[in-house]
Amino acid sequence: QVQLVESGGGLVQAGGSLRLSCAASGRTFSSYAMGWFRQAPGKEREFVAAISASGLVTYYADSVKGRFTISRDNAKSTVTLQMISMNAEDTAVYYCSLMTRFSSRRGDYWGQGTQVTVSS
Repeated sequence: QVQLVESGGGLVQAGGSLRLSCAASGRTFSSYAMGWFRQAPGKEREFVAAISASGLVTYYADSVKGRFTISRDNAKSTVTLQMISMNAEDTAVYYCSLMTRFSSRRGDYWGQGTQVTVSS
């Protein structure tokens, strides 16, 4: 099993920045790709960003490319999502996920989520 705990959500003004963190335990963190996903009210959960097990390769949803940055610290078993130039469409519950297939855009183990609200 794996446990994932997100933190860092909150309320931010449009154009502002926020940094989300996810702490992992229970599996060999450095062996797995990690991802961030989000779910807005009334919408399905969607892929945001992913990072390879080594941290050397990342990819993003088109909607966040150039504004969000995913990174990881394998020594601390953490993954972060730095968000800048945020807009109202970024309002959602954000989930950290362990991905058993890096290129799948699909998460396999989930945290409880953290709310991000962007005010316009």
